[in-house]
Amino acid sequence: MIWVPLFLLACVVAGVGCARVCRAALAAALPHPAAPGSAADPELALCEAAYLAGGPLRVTDLTLVSMHRGRRLLLAHTGWATVVDAGGADRDELERAVLGAIGPGGQCRVPAVRPVVAAGDAVRSIEERLVGLGLAVPAARRREVADGLRAVKAGFALSLVLGTAAALLVPAAERTLVVAAFTLPLLASGLCLLIGVVERYPYTRWASPAGQRLLSGLSPADPLTALATRGPAVLEPELRAALRGQARRGRDVRDRS
Repeated sequence: MIWVPLFLLACVVAGVGCARVCRAALAAALPHPAAPGSAADPELALCEAAYLAGGPLRVTDLTLVSMHRGRRLLLAHTGWATVVDAGGADRDELERAVLGAIGPGGQCRVPAVRPVVAAGDAVRSIEERLVGLGLAVPAARRREVADGLRAVKAGFALSLVLGTAAALLVPAAERTLVVAAFTLPLLASGLCLLIGVVERYPYTRWASPAGQRLLSGLSPADPLTALATRGPAVLEPELRAALRGQARRGRDVRDRS
């Protein structure tokens, strides 16, 4: 019966992982209260819609494309961003963050700009406002669900390893019983992972149920609104390539100067 301690260990680890993800999902399902005095249905700015639909990187992509269409920035299909017009007192905080990430040289790779802007104060202030209005899921709740999913994955992997080891350690006559026993933790962990893949855990999304309701009311007729709500897939191929930072082999936007 050497396999019994291995089986109990697998059950404990799988049970802990499933309990963590279920508790985190239930906590995330609770509505986040809006800040006192906030409007019941506030009007979303375009950058706020982008955050709710795709998070900080979507806000960055929206800002880059908006500056490109306004001829303040050139996004080349080779993946380089070049400042065309750095002046103007009407720059908002996001545009100033983009210019700061590009640097004084006026040119930078888009993949280097995106994470800097996404992690900056301008995007963080958008997040704080939306969380305060009850429209965005707090980061702590998203982390709890993500940590729970990682625990479930670890439990599934450990159950598989321990089950295989136990089946190899016991006589052939007992292997059917061992396999049947280890099916329990594997099934529990596997079902949690399956739910995560199929449902993609709605509570790990950026928008709360109230935020998702506001997003559903936005019309994608405007190209920038479509980008904010649907992502770079709605863009023309050249801009999609620019945001992905793809460059043709042996070519560089600076080689053209």
